[in-house]
Amino acid sequence: MTLPLSDVTVLDFGQIFQGSYATVLMAKGGANVIKIEPPGGEPLRKRTPPGKLSTISFAMLNANKRAITLNLKTDRGKALLFEMVKRADVVLENFGPGAMDRLGVGWEVLRKINPRLIYASGTGYGLSGPSRDNLAMDLTVQAASGIMSVTGFPDGPPVRAGVTVADFMGGTHLYAGILTALYERDRSGEGRLVEIAMQEAVYYTLAGSLEQYNRTGRVPPRSGNGAGGSIAPYGVFPVKDGFIAIHTGTEGHWHNILDAAGRADLKDEARFRTMHDRSANLAEVNEIVTAWTSGLTKAEAIAQAQKHRIPLAPVRDVAEVMRDEHMHERGALEWFDHPDLGRVVMPTTPLRLHGLDVAPMAASPRVGQHNDDIYGGWLGLSAAELEILRNDGVI
Repeated sequence: MTLPLSDVTVLDFGQIFQGSYATVLMAKGGANVIKIEPPGGEPLRKRTPPGKLSTISFAMLNANKRAITLNLKTDRGKALLFEMVKRADVVLENFGPGAMDRLGVGWEVLRKINPRLIYASGTGYGLSGPSRDNLAMDLTVQAASGIMSVTGFPDGPPVRAGVTVADFMGGTHLYAGILTALYERDRSGEGRLVEIAMQEAVYYTLAGSLEQYNRTGRVPPRSGNGAGGSIAPYGVFPVKDGFIAIHTGTEGHWHNILDAAGRADLKDEARFRTMHDRSANLAEVNEIVTAWTSGLTKAEAIAQAQKHRIPLAPVRDVAEVMRDEHMHERGALEWFDHPDLGRVVMPTTPLRLHGLDVAPMAASPRVGQHNDDIYGGWLGLSAAELEILRNDGVI
C-alpha cells in the first residue's frame, strides 16, 4: 500500500485532543506514529469509566498508532528518548510552555541530537507573550478568544460552542505546520521548531463578527441561531419532527424558498427584495419561512430543498450523524470491531488525496502495548534490559 507519509516517524507526546488529533491525521497518512506516555497513560485514558479499557474519543484519536511508556523524570528515560530522536522526523507535544525544557528534553536539546528534527508544540496562548503561562483548556480559550461572546441568545449568558472547537482547530493547524516544515526540510535539510496557539488558531472563525464590528463600530451581540441581522432568512426553523437549518446566501436562494413555499407572489415585494431589506424585516421573513417549514417533516423539507436548490439541512443528533449513509459511502466513517469497545463507528480521515490509499483502521493501543516492539525491535534492547527498565520504573 502506498501511503504519502510512510517514511515519516513521529514521536507523539500528544495528550487529550489537540496534539493527538494532529498525529492521528499523520498516522492515517501512513506515518509511523509512536505514542509516548508516562507509566499509567496520558490524561485522556483517565476518563475511562470504571470497568472499561478505553473511550471512543481515545479510540478515535489514537487509531493507527503504537504506544510505549517512558518516564522522562529519569536519566535512563531521557537517554532512551535521545536514541529515538536520532531516528525520528517529528517530535510533537502539547504540554504547557516550557514543560519539556524543564525536563531537559526541549527543542534546544533535541535539535542538537538531530538537526533534521521537526519539533512541534501546541499550546493555548503560544510560547511567548504575556499570556503564555495562562492555563488553557478548550473552554477557557473559547472565552478568551471571543467565541463565547457571540455564542448564545441575547437574553442569556455567553455560551460555549457545543464541541471542542479550540482543541481541534489547534490540532488541525499543528498538523499543517508540521507538514509545511517537512516540505521545507526537503529543500533545506534542516529541522525547525513549529508552534501553534489555540487562541490564534480560532481567530479566523470570528470573520463574520469582525466584519460586523468593523462595519458598525459596535461589538456584535449574541444572536442565537440568527446571523446578527446581516443575512435573512438564516437560522433554525421547526418542522413536524424536529428542526431544520436554513442559510440563504444569494437572492436566488430566497426566491427558491418562496417557490417551495408557494409564495412566489412575494418575489417583488419591496420589504423582501434584497438581503438588507429582509434583514430589516426579519420577523416577517421568519414568519413566512416558519409557515412553510412547520407543515413539513424533515424528509419532506430535504426533498423540497433538493428540488428547489435551497441551502437546508436537518438538525441531527450524534446518533443520526454516526450512521450517516453519505459519510459511510465515502469511507469517512466505518464500522470497526474494537478489541475494547466492541463494534463501533470510527472516523477514517477527512483528508482525501485522490489516487492514494488511506491506512486501514488499526485499533488504538493499550498503555505500553508496543514497548517490546519499539525498545526491543527498533532500539535493539534485550529482553533482560527491558525487564530492568520495567522494574526501575523507566518504562
